Amino acid sequence: MKKVFLLLTASALIYSCGSDSTKTDETANKALQDSVQTFLNDYNKKYQELSVITNETDWSANTHIVEGDTTNAAALNKAQEEYAKFTGSAINIETATKYLAQKDKLTPIQVKQLKSIMYKAANNPETIQDVVKERIKAETKQNADMFGYDFKIDGKSVSTNDIDEVLSHETNMATRLKAWEASKDVGKGLKTGLVNLRDLRNKTVQGLGYKDYFEYQVSDYGMTTQEMIEMLQKFNRELHPLFRELHTYARYEYAKKYGVKEVPDLLPAQWLPNRWGQDWGSLVNVKGINLDSALKTKDAEWIVKQGERFYVSIGFPELPKSFWEKSDLYPAPKDATYKKNNHASAWHMNYDQDVRCLMSAVPNSEWYETSHHELGHIYYYLSYSNPEVPNLLREGANRAYHEALGSLMGMAAMQKPFMENLNLIPKNSKSDEMQTLLKEALNYVVFIPFSTGTMSMFEHDIYATNLPADQFNKRWWELAAKYQGIAPPTNRGEEFCDAATKTHINNDAAQYYDYALSYVLLFQVHDHISKNILKQDPHATNYFGNKEVGKFIGEMMKPGASADWRQLLKDKTGSELSAKAMLDYFAPLMDYLKEQNKGRKYTLPELN
Repeated sequence: MKKVFLLLTASALIYSCGSDSTKTDETANKALQDSVQTFLNDYNKKYQELSVITNETDWSANTHIVEGDTTNAAALNKAQEEYAKFTGSAINIETATKYLAQKDKLTPIQVKQLKSIMYKAANNPETIQDVVKERIKAETKQNADMFGYDFKIDGKSVSTNDIDEVLSHETNMATRLKAWEASKDVGKGLKTGLVNLRDLRNKTVQGLGYKDYFEYQVSDYGMTTQEMIEMLQKFNRELHPLFRELHTYARYEYAKKYGVKEVPDLLPAQWLPNRWGQDWGSLVNVKGINLDSALKTKDAEWIVKQGERFYVSIGFPELPKSFWEKSDLYPAPKDATYKKNNHASAWHMNYDQDVRCLMSAVPNSEWYETSHHELGHIYYYLSYSNPEVPNLLREGANRAYHEALGSLMGMAAMQKPFMENLNLIPKNSKSDEMQTLLKEALNYVVFIPFSTGTMSMFEHDIYATNLPADQFNKRWWELAAKYQGIAPPTNRGEEFCDAATKTHINNDAAQYYDYALSYVLLFQVHDHISKNILKQDPHATNYFGNKEVGKFIGEMMKPGASADWRQLLKDKTGSELSAKAMLDYFAPLMDYLKEQNKGRKYTLPELN
């Protein structure tokens, strides 16, 4: 008994010591977490304050552009410099680094915020603040030059909407060529600025250890450059057999449309309805579905309001009153003494309820879809602006999520049962379902080689391989030929910079793959909603009024960046990111296209 007693006593002493040690560790961890939380609370508050000032000045710079007036540019430079000074401050970098060294003792959401601080710091490190200031100034000037550009056809000023209208509907080839060339003139004046920005962006992120700006942007996905490139190429390869059929079909059908007897091996860029050849949808008009005709009886306000009605119908709240008061939704008046950014965008001004859209909406099918898309961003902002998500993490689960959920709602609003429900097309209207699928493929599938290939590889080359400036245009058209099967109407020398005519190249750089991933994600989520919630054919759904659909989408939106994007997708859809759903959706089209293309010459190679 005595031995047992002694053993028990020793065990008790060891347990007691262990218990005290555990309590000490828990106390120390709690103190550390409290210290980190104080730092994060202060950072989040200041981050929000500076973001509001920056966003407001940026909003003014995009909505009121007056040639020769530098007031907005000066204000934006100052606001961005203050934002950069804070996010890139040495003390914030040192503090976040110190705490991340003890990340195993912190909560997951604290670690996420600290990593976000470091990511934002890399774009604005105080250690090279002169470079950061120069980059900010250069970005502001590039935006002003790009959005303030006066497009002209035959000496007459035109808007980008005017150019798009010609490219979508005009059949006179001389008129088309003039419009296409006019759309590219802006690039000539942007080339020098783009070269300068490439160098400044690379220098900025190299200050915190990134190889280049492309690697920096990719790292936001938790991936290396090589991993991202491999994933993009994989998606491109998987969809290439279908794209090859579409490309062959389009060459012959466009030649027929324009009365061209000899079908070219590469699609002439001026034949296509989109300035960059990323959407060929207008090649097909589906009989029985004429949305543009129905929308002619509506006004521009109806287009945007209808988007809100859709979201409200599935359980989301009405948009804040301030949205309608502060947004800039319609084209600038014809007699306006200013210009505005015509590219549709959604803005989260204060990481809370101040949300806005910048659009130039008119009553047509393109803006009908775009409005639903942009409001998807707005409702995403509102969903994660809740007490559980800190300001730093009020972003998409990854950047592609924002685009995916916006595009999802745009696509849903274009499906036949949805439009019938709203009386935009006659109920039980007869239409060729294969033509509908073809039209969709000419939008969604055609976009993949542009986004995974031409755009992403070009930006990889200019940032990661330091592509010489005297090869920009040559490389752009090499990539367009390789991935999209497109050629310019004439030889485009290095006096042009056709890549720079794409807005994102200038002010949303090195992340266009977001859109490619968003399309893959879009079909994966749509497939799940169609089959598991609506129990409907993915090709013919009606989301309108279904609260279960709204609940599902809301649950994907609510966590923002506080959730792990891979785990969130797996939890909600049951699978990891995959092009399978997109391939399945368009699978019925393959046999049809092969039949249409019998006897035609294929000019794109087969890929293994």
